[in-house]
Amino acid sequence: MRFVFIFLFTSLLFPVWAQSGDYPGRATYPRVNIYETEQLNSEFENVIIVDVRSNFEFNTLHINNAINIPLNSKNFSGLISSLQSEGKPIIFYCNGHSCYKSYKAAKKARRAKIPNIFAYDSGIFDWARAHPEKAALLGKSPVDTKNLLSKADLKKYLLSPQEFTSTINDKVVILDIREASQRGLIELFPYRQQNISMDEQKKLERFLERIKASKSTLLVYDEAGKQVRWLQYYLEAHGISEYYFMEGGIKKYFKSLTN
Repeated sequence: MRFVFIFLFTSLLFPVWAQSGDYPGRATYPRVNIYETEQLNSEFENVIIVDVRSNFEFNTLHINNAINIPLNSKNFSGLISSLQSEGKPIIFYCNGHSCYKSYKAAKKARRAKIPNIFAYDSGIFDWARAHPEKAALLGKSPVDTKNLLSKADLKKYLLSPQEFTSTINDKVVILDIREASQRGLIELFPYRQQNISMDEQKKLERFLERIKASKSTLLVYDEAGKQVRWLQYYLEAHGISEYYFMEGGIKKYFKSLTN
C-alpha cells in the first residue's frame, strides 16, 4: 500500500518536474504566473504583449502587436503601469526557456503593485514556429520558419578566441558590437577594429553594405557570445557569407588567457 501511494504521488509530480526541467526559471520565480503558447494565441487580441529584450533583438524577430520595453529601460515600471489603462493582462516575453528576462520583468511589475501580470516564458522562437502568421522576422510577417536560424547554424561560424586571433590578417575586418557601456576603455584590437553597437542600426546597415561590396572576411565579437546570434540574421540578409564570431565573446577571451 505504501509503495502504491509513493508511486501515485511521484506520478502526479512528474509532469511538474519535467516542466521545471524544461523551464528552469519557473523554479527560481515560482510566484510568476505563466501563459502557455496556445493560451496566448487564443487570447491574442485581449492581452498586451511586452517584449523586454533589446531594441535590436525586437527589430530582428518579434511577436506581432508586441510593445518593446527593454528590461533595463529607465522607469521600466512606470512605462508598464501606463499600459494598464486598457485593463488587459500584460504578458512579458523574451528569448525562451532559459531566458529569465520575462520573469524578472514580471517580478519588477509586481513590486510596483501592477496587477494582472504574466510571463510567456516559451519565448519568441517557440512562438514564431507555432504561429508564424503572428510574428515578424526582419520586418516581414508571416515568418518563413525555414529562415529561423538554429544553434547549429550559429555553431558553424564560431571560432575559439585562439582561432579568432590567429585568423586576423590584413584582409579581414574586425567588428566589436558591444554597447559603449560594455566596451569602456577595453578594445581587443585597437586601431584594427570597428566599434558599432547593436543599437546603432542604421550605422550597422551601412557598414554591412560596405563589407558586402569589399568581399572582406568579417570577424565579430561581443561581450559574452550572445549578441552575435542576432547579428547573424542581418549578415545572412545582406548576403555576407565570409564571417566568423568569437565563441563566448570577450569574457571567454580573457578567461582563455588565464588557462
